[in-house]
Amino acid sequence: MITIRSWLFVPGDSERKLEKGRRNAADALILDLEDAVSDNRQSIARDLVRNFLQANSDRSSQKLWVRINPLDHQFSLEDLATVLQGRPDGIVLPKVHSSTEVNRLADFLTILEAREGINVGETRILSVATETAASLLTFHTYLENITERLVAMTWGAEDLAVALGATDNRNPITGEYDDAFLLAKSQCLATARAINAQPVGVVWLNFRDLNGLKNDCIRDRRAGFLGKIAIHPDQSVIINETFTPSGEELAYAQRVIEIFEQYPGLGTVSLDGKMLDMPHLKQAQNTIKLASQIKGRK
Repeated sequence: MITIRSWLFVPGDSERKLEKGRRNAADALILDLEDAVSDNRQSIARDLVRNFLQANSDRSSQKLWVRINPLDHQFSLEDLATVLQGRPDGIVLPKVHSSTEVNRLADFLTILEAREGINVGETRILSVATETAASLLTFHTYLENITERLVAMTWGAEDLAVALGATDNRNPITGEYDDAFLLAKSQCLATARAINAQPVGVVWLNFRDLNGLKNDCIRDRRAGFLGKIAIHPDQSVIINETFTPSGEELAYAQRVIEIFEQYPGLGTVSLDGKMLDMPHLKQAQNTIKLASQIKGRK
């Protein structure tokens, strides 16, 4: 899967916002059938999302994903049956307890893809892996026999706060996440990397605080996340910019690669007064690779 930097949530029951999202800079839209839609508008939202997917079959510049209701929710199977008619690029699965639900979703997708004439395995999955208390104890289940459809993982700070009985999830002075939430973030990152899935950072709620968003993106990228979820259209550009290697980063990465190429027999070299070894070379190569995947996108 190509690297997706920005994932913008769009309410599935608003035709105006769906159309507006298509003009947004986000690499992917998440057409939301869960939290953004009340129970009495679920049917309306399903039909709108299906029709929107069918009308926007060209996904070359922006992918279209759908967040369904949790698998144990009464609406989830109807969500899947309806939106698969529009061939979404992927399904966002919320309130995940363990990999068992992810694999169950994969099985449902296989049946529905066959019905809709979609190549089996084409529909991908993003797991929202930490919205329940139990989910903090089940990350190890992703390490064996997980479906190849799972290409991205994110975590959920807001629902997790409710599940844990927390009154908040960030330190009111520093703005940093409290310990339980840092644990969730770290487990999500490590697990995603271990299974070669894309780790995705969580939302920045104060959509008017763009400086705060920028700093949160910087923290996420430094930690190893490859993108971030947005809840407001204005957030996409900042997310894209922050998760794209800068010219300075690329120039330095190229210098690291070149100096190792000059001394092919050495495992350690010196550059600008610093000792570099194989992990630094790998980081430089990853930077170049990431930039090549993003090249040509805004």
